[in-house]
Amino acid sequence: MQRSELERFISEDLGAWDDSSAIIPEINAKAVIISKEDCIISGLAEACEVFGYFGLVAEPLFDEGEFVPSGCEVLHVRGNARKILQSERLALNFLARMSGISTLTRECVLCARAANSNIRVACTRKTTPGFRLYEKKAVFLGGGDTHRFNLSDAVLIKDNHIKLIGLKECLSTARLQASFTKKIEVEVESLEDMLVAAENGADIIMFDNMPPEHVAMGIEQLLQRGLRSRVLLEASGGITLSNIGDYAATGVDVVSLGALTRNARWIDFSLEIEKGTI
Repeated sequence: MQRSELERFISEDLGAWDDSSAIIPEINAKAVIISKEDCIISGLAEACEVFGYFGLVAEPLFDEGEFVPSGCEVLHVRGNARKILQSERLALNFLARMSGISTLTRECVLCARAANSNIRVACTRKTTPGFRLYEKKAVFLGGGDTHRFNLSDAVLIKDNHIKLIGLKECLSTARLQASFTKKIEVEVESLEDMLVAAENGADIIMFDNMPPEHVAMGIEQLLQRGLRSRVLLEASGGITLSNIGDYAATGVDVVSLGALTRNARWIDFSLEIEKGTI
């Protein structure tokens, strides 16, 4: 991460004066970070950057995206005891938040691919302001797709665009204004709009908040009209771990869900100072 960003995170956590760490004498120590539950780990690189900023030596014991059983040590830290205590919470927050997202993502990927082995499971832009890069990285490490990072990555025509100027006009204008390198995606709420999008140059069609049976009907209509091979198909809206398999089974290419970042539970990690000094 950029040094200025790292320093912003550190400043937020330390404040103007840290009396709690100052009570510790200038001694060296060793600490271990332990996962207190099964997880797909991510955030190790960020935790090591935090410790490195404080002049500490951090040694990760797992690779990013690897399964970690409960009770395992995931990282060793050596150096100034005060600095270990000052950097502890920020490092643990990266690990806990990112590993939670990676773990939920892996669960969703496994469930979806049991029904459709070729499907992609993607996140959305429903992310914590200022933390999107890390949340989307965690999705990737869990086996998911990052989708758009921002509005500049692709043209996504949504319901409010269509309400303002109509679907055909949106598509026509998008083709004229957007670079040839950008894909044009249309969010549809009806099978009628799906056909309009497919017939007028959309690269991707997103079935928005449609039940799986309606999505399947739409795919059948595209097949009958010889349009299916022209477009990538995405289902989104109301998708969770409990129903992702139903959407995957319809034959869409992608399922996207805000739940990967919105509903992910933090994983419990702890940092423990080992007795004695080094």
